This record gives sequence, structure tokens and C-alpha cells, in this order.
Amino acid sequence: MPKIVTIAHQKGGVGKSTLALNLAACFIGQLNVALVDTDPQGSISDLKESFPDMPILTMSDSKQLQATHYDLLVIDTPPYLSNQLPGLFLISDFVLVPTKTGFFDILAIRSTLDLIKQAKKKRPDLKAGIVLNMVKHRSGVTGEVLELLKGMDTPVLSTMIYDRVSFTRSPLTGGVLTMDDEKAKEEIMALASEVVEAIA
Repeated sequence: MPKIVTIAHQKGGVGKSTLALNLAACFIGQLNVALVDTDPQGSISDLKESFPDMPILTMSDSKQLQATHYDLLVIDTPPYLSNQLPGLFLISDFVLVPTKTGFFDILAIRSTLDLIKQAKKKRPDLKAGIVLNMVKHRSGVTGEVLELLKGMDTPVLSTMIYDRVSFTRSPLTGGVLTMDDEKAKEEIMALASEVVEAIA
């Protein structure tokens, strides 16, 4: 049975798909990894040519996913509260919730975190974490934002992913690990390490 990392947030535009692609790419050559696109729009599925070494699956049935032969599945979810999420959370080992640092972005994650809490009642070993994504340079993360996040009972990961052109371009270039942006590489590798440590 594969380890499963699901990336979820009901708000669009927080960088879920880009994170999913780059996170999965971190494990190519180390694990038998696949990316799973559960968004009916299928935006990730259109990128197979850019990621020839990474299988991209389009399935959402939990039993099918658990029966795959992969070591690791990274699941990208739609930009809304899909009725698939509770089932996906129940089979996941880790749920990663990316958010921007804006006030309304922080408030918008409450519904997703509530679904995670419900899943934990049935799966107490389910792990989850919030990652600050698309962080603007020199803007700083305000104390108010961090205080809001602390009150949400889901840990904030120490890794922050900054708003870099490399991440924006990465779906068409095979991921940031194939590019020359060392900072972007360090950030995504640090995020991968935190996730692995949580589910090891």
C-alpha cells in the first residue's frame, strides 16, 4: 500500500497544483512515485510531456488508489470543497494545506481544516500541516497571520515557499529541480523533507 500525501485547500490560486508537481518530482529516482490529478479540469494531466519520468494518474476512487503499486502518491485536489476530500483524507498519511499569507487566505482554510479534524476522529494517525506558499519577498510574515494560524490546531511547517518565477514556470519545465534557481530547489527539498519526517 502506498504512502499518500494529499494537497488540499478549498480556495483556488494558492498554488496547490504547482506544489504537487514539484513535491512529487523530489522523489523521482528515489521512490516509485506518481502524481494523482483528482481535479475534473485535469490541468495537471495535460503536463505529462513536461514530466516524462513521473506517472500522472487520473483517479479518485480510494480503493483504486490504495491498490496501486507505487511507493508514494501525491494527490492534487480541486480548488473547492469537493465531496471527494473526506474519502481522500481517510486514506492519506499526510494532508498538506498550502496558503498565501493574506488575511482572507488564512480564514479560507478553516473548512479544509475542519474536514481534516473529522478525518482524524476516524484516523487518529493522520498527519497534517500548513505551508505558507507564494510568500512575497520582503513583505515578511506578519505576527497577526501567524497568530491566526496558531489558533487553528494544525501545525505550520517551518518551510516557506516564496513567490518565485521558477515555481510559476515549473509546470512547463519539468519542475524547479531541473532549473538553475537554487533557492527554489532548497525550498521544495526542505518541504519534502518535512513531509517525509512526518510520515516516516
